Amino acid sequence: MIETKIRKVGNSAVITLTTEMLTMLDAKEGDTLFVVRGDDGSLRVMTHDPSVAEALAAAEIVMDENRDLLQALA
Repeated sequence: MIETKIRKVGNSAVITLTTEMLTMLDAKEGDTLFVVRGDDGSLRVMTHDPSVAEALAAAEIVMDENRDLLQALA
């Protein structure tokens, strides 16, 4: 577990991500991060958009179900 503090900057509250946190996320300054609330009220910080991952998973299911048709169209 890594501890960080909440600071006020202008009208916003911000947290600082240490170099260690950025390394764990495989992120760098300027990258976009996505925060998702879990069922238990927790927050998850991710470097990928979870909605895109869901869409790709759905597309893969459709492609698997229609593999023969897609090969015939190719």
